Order: sequence, then C-alpha cells, then structure tokens
Amino acid sequence: MSELEHRYEVRSREERYRGRIFDVVTEEVTMPGGGTGLRDLVRHVGAVAVVALDDAGQVVLIRQYRHPVGRHLWELPAGLMDVSGEELPAAALRELAEEADLTAGRVDVLVDLHSSPGFTNEIVRVFLARDLGDVPADERHERHDEEADLQVVRIDLDEAVAMVLAGEITNASAVAGLLAAARARDTGFAQLRRADAPLPR
Repeated sequence: MSELEHRYEVRSREERYRGRIFDVVTEEVTMPGGGTGLRDLVRHVGAVAVVALDDAGQVVLIRQYRHPVGRHLWELPAGLMDVSGEELPAAALRELAEEADLTAGRVDVLVDLHSSPGFTNEIVRVFLARDLGDVPADERHERHDEEADLQVVRIDLDEAVAMVLAGEITNASAVAGLLAAARARDTGFAQLRRADAPLPR
C-alpha cells in the first residue's frame, strides 16, 4: 500500500439487523483528514450467476419478479452463495439446473463484480456455461414463490447485448455477464479464468 493511501480502520461496529441473506451494520471508520465517519453497510453472503451459451450462440434469460423494484426483470440464472461448503462452480450448476432445467459440461469464470460497493460488500461471480444439456424431467426442481412464474427463454447473444444497451436488461450481473460473454466469444474464449479461480474478497 502506498504511503499516501489512508488505512480506513474500523473503530466501532453496531449491528442493526441480522438476517439469513444479509446483515446491516453501522461502522465508525477513520477518515484521511482526521476524525471518523459513520458508514452504514449491508454485509451480504454473495451470489453466483450463469451465462448459459448453447451451440447455436443463444443465451438463456430468465424473467423474474423482483419485489424491491416492483416489476419483472430479465436476468441470468443466479442464486446465493448460501450452501455451506459448496464450491462456487457447483453453486452455479445448481442454479442453472433449478432455474433453467439445464446441465453444463463446461464452466469457466467470466467476470466478478461488486454489485453496489457504496453500501454493500456483495460480490457476484458470473460463470460461462457451455455444452448444455437438459435435466431429465423427473429430476427437475419444483419452483416456489417468485420462481413459480419464471419465464425462461433463449435468445441470440448479440440480441441480448442489444437489450442491455437499450436499457431492457438492467440487472447488474446480467449486464456484466452478457457483455463479458460477447467479448469472450469475440476473442475466441482465450481469456476465461478457470472455474476454481480465487474470488476477489
């Protein structure tokens, strides 16, 4: 670390809320000009998302209701890093099976993102899944709650990118994943990271 960089030290922490997916805390943090400041933050378990790309160059999109924004959004198959001991590639494959009824013979890392670092430490790892297959009908996941009305479609990757640029896809991991997938495809998938690459925490 450069001598010019300030070390932001946490002087105190007050937990405001503890939940299954996230906690809300207020931290007193030292500031570069002297003194301290209070920062509210959401500590999140993290998530995985999957760009599932088939042999025809189409990607799988899911339309799902998101209550905080009060509407349905186009998204990638995705879910929380909330299963103890589960490796991230396995989590991605689990979500792909549960939400899109698909398997994948190959999984690579596309991109990692901090979804909104101004208030949360949530990190999302977006995988690229290829060599797709169908989950057998008798082994498919039974969907509940918001997942019960999931709409699953396949569209050309370039069409999905156009939807991003037109503002029709606004989910952060979907935006990042689709743009990264298009770039990866255009460069022959040469810069993909291994599925078990370390997560930047």
